[in-house]
Amino acid sequence: MFGGWLGATDRVDFGSLDRAPSSIPQAGPGSTARPEGSVASIAAKALPSVVTIKVRGADGAGTGSGFVLDKDGHIITNNHVVAGAADNGTIKIELSDGNEIDATIVGRDASYDLAVLRTSRRDLEPLTMGVSKDVVVGDQVIAVGAPLGLESTVTSGIVSALNRPVSPGGDGNTQSYINAIQTDAAINPGNSGGPLLNMQGQVIGVNTAIARIPGATDTQSGNIGVGFSIPSDQVVRTAEQLIKTGSAQHPVIGVVLDRQFTGDGVKVLERRTADSGAPVEAGGPADKAGIKPGDVIVEFDGKKVTDADDLVVAIRSKNVGDTVPIKVRRGSETIDVKLTLAGKSGS
Repeated sequence: MFGGWLGATDRVDFGSLDRAPSSIPQAGPGSTARPEGSVASIAAKALPSVVTIKVRGADGAGTGSGFVLDKDGHIITNNHVVAGAADNGTIKIELSDGNEIDATIVGRDASYDLAVLRTSRRDLEPLTMGVSKDVVVGDQVIAVGAPLGLESTVTSGIVSALNRPVSPGGDGNTQSYINAIQTDAAINPGNSGGPLLNMQGQVIGVNTAIARIPGATDTQSGNIGVGFSIPSDQVVRTAEQLIKTGSAQHPVIGVVLDRQFTGDGVKVLERRTADSGAPVEAGGPADKAGIKPGDVIVEFDGKKVTDADDLVVAIRSKNVGDTVPIKVRRGSETIDVKLTLAGKSGS
């Protein structure tokens, strides 16, 4: 046996053995440069502009993601990432090089789940904002952020669907309403606020939520291939308003919806209750268009509506001042109206 050939004190000069070259193919030294437009190339350019956000407030500490919005040192992220620090909390921004800087909240909007932060740095490189209305299903995308605190994480996938009505929860009693881009790029807790990029390296969305398997708890949530991003067109509008005034304008139609209604369509409240205002705001868009208490909205901008939250999401995806066709059912009659969306300041 082989074990009996050599004693404890035997010596073998392996250098004197005849060693033939290995026949196993091996790559030689090469460049780490990658082709323009590849995931690796886009990630290398984007990563220095993506940040990890560390928040500490009365309810504890947490992390999220964000990215450089402009040359003035503004950072965009989700409202739910920084809401815990809104009252006497602290926000630290960790850059891709590991350095940390302080940040303060310029403005935040719970309904759109967006917030803008300010830093003192003027040498940070912003990402280019893309045009989300030009995105189509099947487009390749890249998500960048800090899932589970793992900074500078890159995943890729495609746009799975557009115009998904998503209400992922908000800040306190304020619900978020998002007309979202759906993607199968891996998004996990901590990715919130990070960019969703197209293959030109432009931001087409801000990652904000993930779907959960029914019955799963918060501690069980994780990527199942269904993530949602706020479209960049909405992000740009809201960010500009937050920077300018500290709050954002929401388009509204001026009605109170009956959330107990279970029939086809979305019903306008029939009469004022102790907890509501007038069912149709006097002088508001719906009032001017002839909508009355008890009317049932069945179509908004040519699309059927069956749920109150879906209608709110559809309204919030528009701009203040847009004129939109609506179909309402009044008794046995269906009426076509057009109304111009008014604006209301958010939180």
